[in-house]
This record gives sequence, structure tokens and C-alpha cells, in this order.
Amino acid sequence: MPRLLRSISLRLLPLLAVASLLCAGCIKEDVAENTARGNFDALWRIADEHYCFFAEKQKEYGLDWNEVYTRYSAAVNDGLTDRQQFEIFGKMLAELRDGHTNLYAPFDVARYGKWFDDYPMNYSDSLERVYLGRTEDYRYTCGLKYRTLDDNIGYIRCASFNTAIGDGNLNEVMRELSLCDALIVDLRNNGGGLLTTAQQLASVFINSTTTIAYMSHKTGTGHADLSAPEAVTLDPFPGLRWQKPVAVLTNRSTYSAANSFVMFVKHLPQVIVVGDKTGGGAGLPFSSELPNGWSLRFSACPMYDINMVCTESGIEPDVHADITSEDYARNRDTIIETARKLLRERCQTTN
Repeated sequence: MPRLLRSISLRLLPLLAVASLLCAGCIKEDVAENTARGNFDALWRIADEHYCFFAEKQKEYGLDWNEVYTRYSAAVNDGLTDRQQFEIFGKMLAELRDGHTNLYAPFDVARYGKWFDDYPMNYSDSLERVYLGRTEDYRYTCGLKYRTLDDNIGYIRCASFNTAIGDGNLNEVMRELSLCDALIVDLRNNGGGLLTTAQQLASVFINSTTTIAYMSHKTGTGHADLSAPEAVTLDPFPGLRWQKPVAVLTNRSTYSAANSFVMFVKHLPQVIVVGDKTGGGAGLPFSSELPNGWSLRFSACPMYDINMVCTESGIEPDVHADITSEDYARNRDTIIETARKLLRERCQTTN
């Protein structure tokens, strides 16, 4: 068990395990037949009883889950093919507007992508190569690519949190960049991964045990059946920690655990968030299964920032910046350059 979030994890995991067993029991009792109607009703009911953001979605865009059932139910009959069922089911789940909501069939995965598809990319792998350089120009460990830029600003490219970061590895990254005047942590296009990895990276920016978020979990089948929020605390990294200005770069594809990282550090005085609004994804996923064997995943445990604000719909940057076509043509990343300018100004102010 990682030291990060140990206390809340120990309480949460048994509850999730019990909830999973209870859910499986309900499905077996209530849905005996593998039919289009049976699968549709099971899908709607499982989400109805366990999804955690109904209140937020209703407030944001007027979601009425009962109305959604009525509308899509009219199209369901037992003459539908598997692919026709899948199309209807996927469209119904998309009404939740949640990138953590997926339906897995042997031939496809239903997913909601408007949280990033409808916005500028604000990231280019070609421009990333300009700043990282050739393979021999940067160091790489545990999913982190890092180097010192020519203005003595450290740059860490973190494209995913799918890989755990060891204490020794992170200490070496901090040691390598310790003489830099400031630091950029680039989380653009980071779709998430292990929450513990996000916590590990965030721990280098705090010097004492800090409340970084709050978490609730489902306690019943009602939409409002959520536990009182519990504080999520983070211990400081035991090795070298960063004390200087930091810019965290974000875009609409900064999601899930990456969104949580931004939530963890945004309130810290030395941190400034630059780029576009994050994609959100502030719920820990829950998994279940339909009678036909298709797997279902959606958000079941909501997380909130230190001000008890839900970040499911994303986190606004402190300074908004988009990659301009003029900069792109000159091999310049507008977001990185904006962050460098802001960090240089902060360094001059503190010196």
C-alpha cells in the first residue's frame, strides 16, 4: 500500500468491494434474461444506482436521467442486433457527458469525447521535439522526460500517469533540475492513469502534510446517497523537494488523474497553471457487467478540491494561452513560451 492516501484508501477499498458484490447480486436477481430489453434496463439501473455526478450534471446542463430512460427506451426491442443495441446504449451513456463512462463490447468501446474533441488541441508532438531535443538531449525515467532549457528553466514532460514513480527515481529528477531557476511540468494530453502516481509527483511541491482534496463514496442507490466528504491528505516527498516557481501546462486532454494533479497543486503559492481548461474527470471509476457480458465503467466516487468545488467539468488555468498558428509556423509553443515568460518574471520578483 503506498504511503500516499493510506488512511482513506484502507477505508475506501473494502466499501467498494462490498458495493461491487452487492451490485453483482442485484443484477443476477433483477435481470434474468439476456435480451435487448433486459440489457437496456440493467444498464440504465446500474448507472442510476451507482453513478455519482447526477446533481452536478443536472445543475450544469439539466440532465434528467428518468427522461433519458423514457427517450431511449422507446427505441429498444428484442429484434435489435448487438451493434444496434450498442449504438443505443452508447448514446444513452453519452448523455452523462463523462469521459470516464465506457461500455465495452467485443467489437467496440462506447466513449464520450466531446470534452476534448470540441476544443483546440493546444499540443503538438512536433513542437515537443523542439523543446526536448533529440533522444540523447533529455533524460527519461518512470514516464517522465526532463531536461534544462536554455534559459535555465527545468522542463518535465509527463504524458501519462500509468507508470508508478519510485522515490529514488523522483529524487534523481529533482537532483538533476535542482540548479534551475524555475520548473515547467507539462501535463498536456495526459489522460490520467494511477492516482497514486499523480500524488507522488505532487508531493515534491509541499513541505508538510497537506489537505489536497476531499472524497465521498456512494452509500446507497439514491442519487444523493453519498458519504460526508473526507479529507485527502498528502505527505511531503521524503527526498529533494522543489521550492521555486512552477508552471503546470494544461489543455482539454488533461484528464482524470492528471486533472486531479492540477487540483492537488493549483492552490500552492509557487504554482501557476498555464494553457487551456483541463478536461475534468473527477470521479473514481466503478465497474460492472450486463447480462450479455458487456462491461460497464463509470464514475462512482466524487472528488472535490480544497474549497469543496467539484472539478468534474475541468479546472480553469490561472493564465489562458493557446498555441497560435504564427508561433507554430516558427516552431514555437505559445503555451510553453507564455509559461517561461511568467516564470522569469516571478524569479525576478523573488530575487
